[in-house]
This record gives sequence, structure tokens and C-alpha cells, in this order.
Amino acid sequence: MSALVEVGSAAPDFTLKNQHGEDVSLSGLRGRNVVVVFYPFAFSGICTGELCEIRDNLAVFNDADAEVLAISCDPMFALRAWSDQDGYDFSLLSDFWPHGAVAKAFGIFEEGPGAAARGTYVIDREGIVRWKVENGLGQARDLFAYREALASLD
Repeated sequence: MSALVEVGSAAPDFTLKNQHGEDVSLSGLRGRNVVVVFYPFAFSGICTGELCEIRDNLAVFNDADAEVLAISCDPMFALRAWSDQDGYDFSLLSDFWPHGAVAKAFGIFEEGPGAAARGTYVIDREGIVRWKVENGLGQARDLFAYREALASLD
């Protein structure tokens, strides 16, 4: 992992398909805060725990006028099955092809397993990264840190 995206810099723009096959662009969400959450693998233990915690605390993000975009290198159809199974009411985006291109743009792609590491980026209404945390594949993130970052936005 190499830190390509720094706090205070513009977030790389991207367009990916969500679990319903719809295009979602970061630039299309200007005017809203966005929380980009990279995770390694759908249906895996830590990832399921993290995304269920977001699902169960979605009001924290909604109260900050923040759109959650969860991104992995899994194919769209796997994300749809996972979303349906666990009831995720936010976008799960597929960075499947070109494989990991968005994760690479953020500097969070792990070549060995061919997956994104655990990177979270809070992006303000103008597309500027205001907070980030980057963890390895097996290191879960703390939802409390997201709350603090979101509280610091206007």
C-alpha cells in the first residue's frame, strides 16, 4: 500500500456499478459528504461485521448528509447477493474490472490477494478528503472514528 490520497487533497473521481447495476460517480455526489469505504472481500467475517455496523448505524451518516459508498473488487452479482442477504441500504460498488483500478487510484490495492485493503475516506461536499484511515486486510476499523470525522464536517 502506498498513500496516494492525502487529507486536504481532491479525491480521485470514479464511476463504478453498484449492486443493482447502476453507475455511481463520486463527482455526481458533489454537494453531499461522501464516505468511501474500501474492504477486501464480500461475505468474509471482518467485512461483514464492518458493513453490518455501518448498516445498523446508518443514521450517523444520514445525519451528516453523507452518502456511504462501500467498494470492493468483487463482481457486481456477488455484491447483490451479499446486499440482499444482509440488508445493506447503501451502495456496494464493484471495482472488479479493470481489476482494482479505483483501489489503485486511492493507493489501497493489495497485489498479493488482488483486493483492496481497509481504507476509509471522508470526502466533503467539494470532493476534498477531510479524514482517512488505512488499515491492513485483517484490521477492522472503529465506527467511533467515523463519527468524529463526520462531526467535524459542516
